[in-house]
Amino acid sequence: MRHVVMERAEEGGYVVYCPSLPGCVSQGETLEEAIANIREAIELYIESLEAHSEEVPPDVEVFSLAV
Repeated sequence: MRHVVMERAEEGGYVVYCPSLPGCVSQGETLEEAIANIREAIELYIESLEAHSEEVPPDVEVFSLAV
């Protein structure tokens, strides 16, 4: 399980990314679609790292605060 950040996209839908996996970004028209897409992106990202004998970075906690 990985922490992700979700944001509303200006053109509609949602953009979601995984801070602990640089470049691991996806999107979806609905929250459910965006979550499903980032789950798949994370799985493929980690599979690629492992296939190339690269270290899988640890997850990072994400905090959000309105100031």
